[in-house]
Amino acid sequence: MLHPTDHSAQKFITIGEIMLRLTPPNYEKIRMATGFEASYGGSEANIALALANLGIDSTFFTVVPNNSLGKSAIRMLRSNDVHCSPIILSTPAETPTHRLGTYYLETGYGIRSSKVIYDRKQSAISEYDFSQVDLDALLSGYDWLHLSGITPALSPNCADLIMNCLKVAKTHGLTVSFDGNFRSLLWSWEQARDFCTQCLPYVDVLFGIEPYHLWKDDANHELGDWKDNVPLQPDFAQQDEIFRHFVERYPNLRCIARHVRYAYSGSENSLKAFMWYKGQTFESKLFTFNILDRVGGGDAFASGLIYAMMNHYQPLDMLNFAVASSAIKHTLHGDANITDDANTILNLMNMSYDIKR
Repeated sequence: MLHPTDHSAQKFITIGEIMLRLTPPNYEKIRMATGFEASYGGSEANIALALANLGIDSTFFTVVPNNSLGKSAIRMLRSNDVHCSPIILSTPAETPTHRLGTYYLETGYGIRSSKVIYDRKQSAISEYDFSQVDLDALLSGYDWLHLSGITPALSPNCADLIMNCLKVAKTHGLTVSFDGNFRSLLWSWEQARDFCTQCLPYVDVLFGIEPYHLWKDDANHELGDWKDNVPLQPDFAQQDEIFRHFVERYPNLRCIARHVRYAYSGSENSLKAFMWYKGQTFESKLFTFNILDRVGGGDAFASGLIYAMMNHYQPLDMLNFAVASSAIKHTLHGDANITDDANTILNLMNMSYDIKR
């Protein structure tokens, strides 16, 4: 039986970039907009926000400029119960461009898909010298660390930070989750695969099956990758085979989970997911929904699974809770799944749509 109010005592930390998000209202196109709605987001921040709202002791580490934009981003995090004490407010001497990354979201509607324009080059986190950060002290006292493949794409110093955090986390015995989260506007497919593959030996919980090399023969890459020719919407047998190749190559992996999207239009999608856990592959229910805001759906899936694992749900409940978390996020404005009652997600997980009063 699920007990959504019995919050895990584990302490969670994640590391990444938080950005200012600017969105034209009412599904307008950017080139037609005369105003923008301002909010804050970023993959790792989204997960910290979602978990904090569900009652998990959640901390976020980043670097933001010591100006009104940086302080506003921190204020938003704190207003959602995310611990921000490790966050660095950098000076112009430390981060010469002294800026908070920004992105513009053009929200799709019907047959028109959404579009993102990044303005995040030379942001504070990408310019900061992390060699002066004591990573042992930063990660001390936590039980779970979450990282993604977005942060290392920002700059070489960010890539070094992520790799060093992975190594330090393992010496501290933290559970480490990692989401490859490929962003084609930040680096190439091969760059992403090369780096993220190096992360796999340090990961316990893996989200997604790309971007990673999973060569059939490490000595002869011409034989191809086990994931070659696997469709974006695989069947159970296809997904089970890929999971097993991952675990055979990386026995440190305790769990692998990925969601599968079926897009009927820019406004209606379905989601389901697969998960390998304790030697078995599981398949979730299929959830179909209308979309208010798609951004952050993958982060909501990850935060849902982390929450369910921390609270010791049964495997299939873990997976269905994660997909339901993602589905609910699609009905909320903003990047993060700001849902402060796990029962809301459990009701959707059980396909209960009646009014609650």
